[in-house]
Amino acid sequence: MKIGLFTDSYFPQVSGVATSIKTLKDQLERLGNEVYIFTTTDPNVTVDDPQIIRMPSVPFISFTDRRIVVRGMIDAYQIAKEKGLDLIHTQTEFGVGLLGQLVARKLKIPVIHTYHTMYEDYLHYIAKGKVIRKSHVRYLTRLYANHTDAVVCPSERVSQTLIDYGVTRPLKVIPTGIELERFVRSDITPEMTAQLRKDLGIQEDQIMLLSLSRISYEKNIQAIIQGMPQVLLMMPSVRLVVVGKGPYLENLQKQVYDLGLQDYVQFTGEVENDKVAYYYRAADYFVSASTSESQGLTYTESMAAGTQIVVEGNAYLNTLIDHPSLGVTFKEDADFAECLVEYIHSGIQPDKQILKEKLYSISADCFGDTMYAFYQQVLAEYAQKEFKTKSSSIAKIKVKLSAIKPSITREK
Repeated sequence: MKIGLFTDSYFPQVSGVATSIKTLKDQLERLGNEVYIFTTTDPNVTVDDPQIIRMPSVPFISFTDRRIVVRGMIDAYQIAKEKGLDLIHTQTEFGVGLLGQLVARKLKIPVIHTYHTMYEDYLHYIAKGKVIRKSHVRYLTRLYANHTDAVVCPSERVSQTLIDYGVTRPLKVIPTGIELERFVRSDITPEMTAQLRKDLGIQEDQIMLLSLSRISYEKNIQAIIQGMPQVLLMMPSVRLVVVGKGPYLENLQKQVYDLGLQDYVQFTGEVENDKVAYYYRAADYFVSASTSESQGLTYTESMAAGTQIVVEGNAYLNTLIDHPSLGVTFKEDADFAECLVEYIHSGIQPDKQILKEKLYSISADCFGDTMYAFYQQVLAEYAQKEFKTKSSSIAKIKVKLSAIKPSITREK
């Protein structure tokens, strides 16, 4: 099968969407498919890849580390036609995503879409939420999704959101999987994680909490920091390490200063991709209070690394964390401190067998296998629909001809 992935966000831009697309591409190629990525130009690209087609773009207003395509419709169509694409899978709802829909219609092939981003949580980036409102998001999402053949949802939460928006196309829940070999790492020894903890200034008898994500308002790291004084009253040995970069960093640093937590919270900045697993393995617990995730790959990455998670719950996470040995969820921001301390005091240890059973369901292999099967289903249904349309057209022509024939006979 020849597949075109159309997206406004891809490496070298760092995002969960880019990671998901790269994982999908690798998995589809593992299954013997040809995959082409249609995306934006990026000044940080250093190596040309013939399977990545980049179209002219400019930085997106109020979100300059993301880009939006400005032209390239004809080129994208010609390239897609030359490659002989069987199916187009869009990953964003604007720019390149719209382009993907147009190309699919022109080529008369099915187009499916993955709804990655809960845009209602990001409106503050655009004129502080005064230009685009939630009602606009609902309308535009419904309009875009209902012009596809099917929509992939990374979680039940996303599926329910789209139903609430009025999306009527078939919805399929397929969580993005992770490359287990990046996190199930026997080569990372206890000595290595001990050294990392030492480099971070974490003592052997201290408890290391890890927050790892893009540092932005909607990730709600501020709720974790806000709960730290309460945590420290009950467990003075706890330390929080915040990994990542983003537009909300200075706000968090000020919050730490205002709360007098400089000795208990530290910011490392962004770490290299191949070093992320070291941080997961070095931590005692992964923590998050984010409510903006459509899925949240850091949760499954931490789990794969064998680190228990203490996170704010939602429909997806409450299902993912289905055994106490994997971690625990709390309901609201204010519940974080009590939930964390209670879980630590419970002494529940990771269970290797439970984790082993969980790993395939969160793996990239499972993700790829499930997505490929869905592609085949969509292609079959599209072919059937096209056949019915042609059959209906032929039947209508026959009816018209049969109506014309008697009049011709009478004239004779």
